[in-house]
Amino acid sequence: MASPSFRTKFDPEHGKAVNIADGIQRITAPNESAFTYRGTNTYILGEDKVAVIDPGPVIDSHFDLLLETLKGRTVSHIIVTHTHMDHSPLAAPLKEKTGAPIFAEGPHRNSRDLHLGEINSLDAAADKDFKADVIVKNGDMIEGKDWTLETILTPGHTQNHACFAIKNTDMLFSGDHVMSWATSIVAPPDGSMQDYMNSLSVMMARKETIYFPGHGGRLEKAPEFVRALRAHRKMRETAVLSRIRAGDKTIPDIVKVIYKETDPRLHGAAGLSVFAHIEDLVIQGRVMCDGPPALNSEYTPTSE
Repeated sequence: MASPSFRTKFDPEHGKAVNIADGIQRITAPNESAFTYRGTNTYILGEDKVAVIDPGPVIDSHFDLLLETLKGRTVSHIIVTHTHMDHSPLAAPLKEKTGAPIFAEGPHRNSRDLHLGEINSLDAAADKDFKADVIVKNGDMIEGKDWTLETILTPGHTQNHACFAIKNTDMLFSGDHVMSWATSIVAPPDGSMQDYMNSLSVMMARKETIYFPGHGGRLEKAPEFVRALRAHRKMRETAVLSRIRAGDKTIPDIVKVIYKETDPRLHGAAGLSVFAHIEDLVIQGRVMCDGPPALNSEYTPTSE
């Protein structure tokens, strides 16, 4: 299985609403970074009565453009894929302006309890003030005037991540679970690699072929991409285990080898990904460490 073919060519057309499919518009927030790529995508679904998916970060120009684009239309639903600060904070101000209820899996929370002395390195990225009016469960249908969304719970990137498939189409809003330009950050305890891999398996079984992600452009041939993405993660797991067996004792040691071609600015994020893989390997019983897995632990492989 080949590694995924990432689509890194993407013009977000900042400052305008872009029609990307019948009844779907995209507005990309001007919050470009190494982690958000060209910015966070906000989607508008429908014609005169619409849903807004992932209203986005607190940036005045983004909110102003969103409100301008919505003039003359009724917002019936505000839908949030997950509660990182670049996706959900504008949900509350948009509700205040429109009166529309907010739909999501639930509040932000860690994937597991913190170990003694552990700090959540992504704590600042969490929208802890977020509140949903309607809590959605796996398989729940969200019905608008001329569209219906099926809820697909996909924990991993965050514990409360959800994707939303447009019924009777081959299209799906994938949030940060599957993106066309790069792999998602999975960083315990905010996220869980075991949950993420299980959620990829769920997506592999889906029929939708077109994904609209939280960052980057439209993803086509999505099932093929998801299969390659899952295989890529398994290869990373194997590489991490190989480095532990080779004698690497800490996460920075492992990152220096298996991410040597990666921009050094991203080595911190890479370390979180390695941490997530090690934690999963510990759960699988393939690696042992002195105490609970942690960023500063030393690791040894078990015999297999």
